[in-house]
Amino acid sequence: MSRKIITGTLIAVVIGVAVALFVSPFIAAQALVRAARTGDAAGLERQVDFPAFRTSLKSELNARAALEIRNRTKGDTGLAALGMLLAPSLVEGAVDNFVTPQGIAAMVRSGETPEPERPVPANDTPAVDKDKIRQSWAYRGLNTFAVTLTRDDRPDDALVLIMERWTPFTWKLAGVDLTPDPMG
Repeated sequence: MSRKIITGTLIAVVIGVAVALFVSPFIAAQALVRAARTGDAAGLERQVDFPAFRTSLKSELNARAALEIRNRTKGDTGLAALGMLLAPSLVEGAVDNFVTPQGIAAMVRSGETPEPERPVPANDTPAVDKDKIRQSWAYRGLNTFAVTLTRDDRPDDALVLIMERWTPFTWKLAGVDLTPDPMG
């Protein structure tokens, strides 16, 4: 073979791999949303790292609960301390019950952030019309990708799902970010 053909082929392969690496989280995010909308539990099982998602959700909900307790009990340190003591156990049980394929599907279908005081969603939780949930995607690092779901009726309450790279071309839902956007 001529040197030009080999060089051209090598360049085409490198560009193809680079494009595949770049678009792989977008494809994985769409597969996750599609599996959630159709109630495909097996598909969700393949798309979610359940232990990592549980850990992330517990951390986010505990941080949110601590902030709310501090804001509601200003000046009453005893009540705040009691709240801080009880919040993690409430969150722990709620998250363990919620983080199932059905719970994640309901969260994605509704576009709502999970709350410990809300009951675990039923399998038949209706999906919000997909035209009423805006999706946006962004890399947060080389191996981290965010899928933001924002409901039209609650634009300030976005659900940010964090996907992490497992292999060069495989991404899994591994966390959630419940912190409010400092820019908005």
